[in-house]
Amino acid sequence: MEFDADGAQLFPAAFMAAQVDALQNALAVPPGRPGTRLRPIAGLADAVRPATLIAASILGCQARPVSATLFDKSPERNWSLGWHQVRTIALRARIDTPGFTDWTVKAGIAHVVPPSVILDRMLTLRIHLDPVGPENAPLLIVPGSHRLGRIAECDISAIADRLGRASCPAAAGDLWIYATPILHASARASRPARRRVLQLLYSADGLPNGLRWLGV
Repeated sequence: MEFDADGAQLFPAAFMAAQVDALQNALAVPPGRPGTRLRPIAGLADAVRPATLIAASILGCQARPVSATLFDKSPERNWSLGWHQVRTIALRARIDTPGFTDWTVKAGIAHVVPPSVILDRMLTLRIHLDPVGPENAPLLIVPGSHRLGRIAECDISAIADRLGRASCPAAAGDLWIYATPILHASARASRPARRRVLQLLYSADGLPNGLRWLGV
């Protein structure tokens, strides 16, 4: 797959083994939850620098990671998630602002639905800390769906059927990049093994009215 055409692209071995180890040390998140929304962690921005350089090659030199989530799928935590889009962003604090709606608090962090143009200009980067083969629930995407804007829930299945779906396997150290609005899903692993993925959202944009990205 190619990013310009499909909204997704694999960067093999973007992180060397020593860099994967450094990233795991920076995270130091104990297992136990399928997904952990991360507050800023000392040293994490440096540990994800290879990803930031790739994001900057697409978004420009102002690109920076604005939020992070660690997914930890395993035989004990083996779940599925249907087709969906990223619709919210994580911020330092709530400041009511025109165009920013549906405020929520998730894991103690303020989230909001921003104007679509902000999500359209963002990137999602997934750093694989473990190998993800076809039987261990690689991410599924709908190529080209990122060009359709915000998709109504009732239309998602038909769009996935029309555009088709693609699987995104990876080796440890591989990096997948996605246009943030792309339709994506995750199946249950048929032969589950530990599958840790650090997902980063990147933006090169500032926010209005004193709103501040959460950051990493």
